[in-house]
Amino acid sequence: MSKMSIIIPMLNEADHIGHLLTHLLENSSKENIAEIIIADGGSTDKSLDIVSKHKSVKLLNSSKGRAKQMNLGAKNATGSILYFLHADSFPPKDFDTLIINEVKKGNEAGCFRMKFNSNHLWLKLAGQLTRLPWKICRGGDQSQFITATLFNNIGGFNENFTIYEDNDLIAKLYDRKQFVVIQKWLTTSARCYCVNGVWRLQYHYWRIHLKKWMGADAKELNRYYKKYIY
Repeated sequence: MSKMSIIIPMLNEADHIGHLLTHLLENSSKENIAEIIIADGGSTDKSLDIVSKHKSVKLLNSSKGRAKQMNLGAKNATGSILYFLHADSFPPKDFDTLIINEVKKGNEAGCFRMKFNSNHLWLKLAGQLTRLPWKICRGGDQSQFITATLFNNIGGFNENFTIYEDNDLIAKLYDRKQFVVIQKWLTTSARCYCVNGVWRLQYHYWRIHLKKWMGADAKELNRYYKKYIY
């Protein structure tokens, strides 16, 4: 029987992580979940205290950086399916069964369609676009499931990236024609847009995608992100 390891990179997520853990437990079946792994990148708020109250959760201390944190989680996972999830993204009810069913069909990697917890017109439209199968419509906030075998075959996340690590992995999966979008809604936080401004942040995200398409390496993308968004 296929079992899933849920891997969550965390850094100062006290406002979300407790709600997410409760949500995961209430919307999945125990027999499908091998473990929930939190890979912490050095939280200084109350995140660690909140996680410690969930005795069934495996907490790992990691170097900072989502790619590093998620790779560490994967190394410590026992499930045949890895499910990478941001701390402020809430998957649909029975997400575990939905993912396992896709893997049984031969789909070794994919995500859910996504909506923001915002009524902003652009963010509502952006959410609708995640229904589409195009690579440009993908992102880490949609979560990512992948079989452990395939994850290891493609070398995991590229740790040179401090941003864009999700899209880098997704691009490799699209190159292998191994990606499916499950047509159920995952809900994610619009907090980054609220802090930076919707149009300003979206402009910089488009610039980052364009830079990558034109051949920018991880260092250049990281510098741009830290200058305009970080």
